[in-house]
Order: sequence, then C-alpha cells, then structure tokens
Amino acid sequence: MARPRKPLLSTDRIVETARALVDAEGLATLSTRRLAAELGVSGPSLYNHFRTKDEILEAVADSVSAQVDLSMFEDGRAWRTALHDWALSYRTALRDHPNIVPVLAQGPGRRPAGLRLADAVYGAMVDAGWPPAQATSIGALMRYFIMGSALGSFAGGFVDDVSAYDPADYPHLGQAHLLAERQEKIDERAFETGLRALLDGLSQQYEQVRGVG
Repeated sequence: MARPRKPLLSTDRIVETARALVDAEGLATLSTRRLAAELGVSGPSLYNHFRTKDEILEAVADSVSAQVDLSMFEDGRAWRTALHDWALSYRTALRDHPNIVPVLAQGPGRRPAGLRLADAVYGAMVDAGWPPAQATSIGALMRYFIMGSALGSFAGGFVDDVSAYDPADYPHLGQAHLLAERQEKIDERAFETGLRALLDGLSQQYEQVRGVG
C-alpha cells in the first residue's frame, strides 16, 4: 500500500482540532484521549508533537494570540489610535474563543505569539515617548481591561424573567429583564465606553509626561 502523501498528523492540525474542541465544549473536555479520537488517531501518536496536554493548551492559547492584529503598531498610527484599534482586535479574538481566556489570562509565559504581542505594545509605547515603567503599566492595564471584558457578559448575567426583579427589593432594575436579549449591543457599548475613558485618562497622563499644557 502506498504511503500517504501527507502525514496524518501535524502540529497545526492538532492545535486546530484542540481549539475547536475547547471552543465547542470548554477546557474541561480536552484530554489527549478525546483529542486523539477527534483526530482519528491513537493517543500516543500525539506525543510525537506535544509531550503533555498542558503543552497542547499552551499552543491553543498562542494560536488565539496570533489572531490579534498588530499592524497598527507598525504603520505610523498615533499611540492612542493604535491602542484603540489593537484593543478591538484583541477583544474580537477573545470573544471568538472565550473558553481559552483563563489560560491566556495567566500571561504569555513562553508563547511566541503572546510575547510578540507584549513586545509590540511595549515597544510602541516607548517609541511614542512613554517612560519604560509607564509603558509596562499601560500594557498591563490594557490586558486587565480586555481580558476582564472577555471573562463574561455583563448583560448576559441577568435573567430575562421580570419577576426576578421585584420593585420592592430592586427599585432601579425594572428593565433588567431586557438586558440579556440585548447582550451583544450592551456589552460592546460598555467596552467602547470603558476603552474611551481609559484612553482619555492616558492621554492626560501623556501630556504631563511630555510636558504639554
């Protein structure tokens, strides 16, 4: 029998399949046995590419970081505009893959795409004139804000049962039962409001750093 032209397994195929499994069913469902079954191979064959399940999760997390656009830090956009556009791209990647966020929230570790992301943000802030310590703080606070927005939906946390909001107990929540059905719009508006406020504050600090005003 002729050998197949392409190997049955590749690192990319394993990562793509693991990511799809995590997206669909969550972190708890991922095991080497389950992943091997999804790939139609034996479990030990995975170890030719990854030594442990944790290594697979790290690769899945990094594949999501790689989806974040970094071009805004290279094409001459002002630092504030670049941070805004990057934050939107980052949030989109996390929104599309929310189940991997707890792994990403641990930090980049040794993940190449995660480290490139951190390097791009820090480098752009330093190049714009931010002192290195403040550039580090900006990278951290942006990650806190974006990751936090991806950990759960504010609007989706309210039930759509009007009886849950007795006006005697919650006089200001008479419309709270409508939040869940408007989840996407409310959450996006909240993110934009917070991002704008954050960047406004940074802009004021930047003027002080640059001795303007």
